[in-house]
Amino acid sequence: MSTMTLARAVNASLRSAMMDDPRVLLLGEDIGKLGGVFRVTDGLLDQFGAARVIDTPLAESGIMGTAVGLAYRGYRPVVEIQFDGFVYPAFDQIVCQVAKLYYRTRGAVRMPLTIRIPWGGGIGAAEHHSESPEAYFVHTAGLRVIAASDPREAYVLLRQAIASDDPVVFFEPKRLYHSKGEVDTDLDLADEPPMGLARVVRDGTDVTLVTYGAQVAIALDAAVAAEDEGVSIEVIDLRSISPVDYRTVTASVRKTGRAIVTHEAAREAGVGAEIVASIAERCFEYLEAAPQRVTGHDIPYPPAKLEGHHLPDLDRILAAVDRVMDRPHTLAGAAQ
Repeated sequence: MSTMTLARAVNASLRSAMMDDPRVLLLGEDIGKLGGVFRVTDGLLDQFGAARVIDTPLAESGIMGTAVGLAYRGYRPVVEIQFDGFVYPAFDQIVCQVAKLYYRTRGAVRMPLTIRIPWGGGIGAAEHHSESPEAYFVHTAGLRVIAASDPREAYVLLRQAIASDDPVVFFEPKRLYHSKGEVDTDLDLADEPPMGLARVVRDGTDVTLVTYGAQVAIALDAAVAAEDEGVSIEVIDLRSISPVDYRTVTASVRKTGRAIVTHEAAREAGVGAEIVASIAERCFEYLEAAPQRVTGHDIPYPPAKLEGHHLPDLDRILAAVDRVMDRPHTLAGAAQ
């Protein structure tokens, strides 16, 4: 067991996967000599060579098309999209090729391809560097969409994604790259829960708070703050946002009778909207209040000085808790 940052956990996961399987190779902009803009791939070029850690041109569509060809020929490519907002030039390849080849060939061709995307805001970055595009990929049949929330989850989920025969879009919350946690790099993946399962990270009885990625830490802070005011919040880390583990989510909502979903991405047609609709369908007779969403605003991502007003924070989550508990905004006030 070692203490490491989330960035280092991703690096260790990539290294372990490459050591275990010579078909695993990496493609991306500046991932070799530079080690990636976040230094996530640092040292891998020296260990595995330029044939397996491939510095590519600045052409996301070309990177993805190359990865499709490699996967078609039996390799297990791991693509790094340098920043979330840079994925759009590769969108056609991902949606029209990566997601559909298995179905188009009636199962004859698998796409064991992992697409790593540093994701989300909170680092004061420039335009196109703090996007939350997960809803686009969740809407696309044929893709698995995964979000890591801490170093251990990043290590395990990435190993599972690379081992999967399905294409996986793997979101890494960049504002957590320097957060630290305990990671066991000697664990047996066979003993770990499948990457499609959610996890209950805090038990509670009054409200179910569903989230993923960097918002998990904010949700846990909200649960601690609410506890001081006599409200017990159960926090669920989805881990997989496509498919969603609704068995875990609905079991919790049927226990608490109240549900809140929070994520950084915009509210309109976001992942939270789908989860709230599914909760209403599955748990309507158990609900004590209308489910709530706490999300980013329906705007282009704002300049760095304003992103604190855009990202869902502790106060906005606690205000939603007050609403589902049908009480004045006492929790939100207590958090200030």
